[in-house]
Amino acid sequence: MVETIQALAKTAPLPGGQEGIDPSILAVMRQVARHELVPENVRADAYQDRPLPLGYEQTISQPYIVALMTQLARPAKDHVVLEVGTGSGYQAAVLSPLVAKVFSVEIIEPLATRAAERLCALGFENASVRHGDGYLGWAEHGPFDSIIVTAGASHVPQPLVDQLRPGGRMVIPVGGAATSQDLMLVEKDHNGATRTCPLLPVRFVPLTGGYR
Repeated sequence: MVETIQALAKTAPLPGGQEGIDPSILAVMRQVARHELVPENVRADAYQDRPLPLGYEQTISQPYIVALMTQLARPAKDHVVLEVGTGSGYQAAVLSPLVAKVFSVEIIEPLATRAAERLCALGFENASVRHGDGYLGWAEHGPFDSIIVTAGASHVPQPLVDQLRPGGRMVIPVGGAATSQDLMLVEKDHNGATRTCPLLPVRFVPLTGGYR
């Protein structure tokens, strides 16, 4: 799986002129047991570089996209990170060894419960999961050094922008339909102003929540 990610990173130019996925991210992805975080009926395909169904009309992202979004977030050991859309818990598991704390919000309660249990069982003690509306973020633990959104939004949620620390970065798929989304990088400067840049076309399940 990691070799496939490396090959894709060499053939597809990374946003911002980056060359390849950071070795620390690849090292974590070698260690995280992806098969432990997907339903039993798809475990045989856990290390293929493609999305997998989780039930409830949700998916676990393609590993290359997980690696890319992690790199774009620029994790550091002292960072506190918010993930919107826990799903299986895999993205949180990849972030966990790279940062100080991961807070993850999942709107589908059975997925939130299952992900929290699996992350705990696998020893990712700095990853916290709660059932809730990710559009609203998790304000009591902000501001966040970075935010990763793993569902396609019709627009960049203002509550998430508000919870992003000055100097922070948010990676989010934005678009009105699953077939017309762009992965966006939102950067907040030290004065609190934001800049949004489209990076590449993607396809994610839609972000749901009370904002609709």
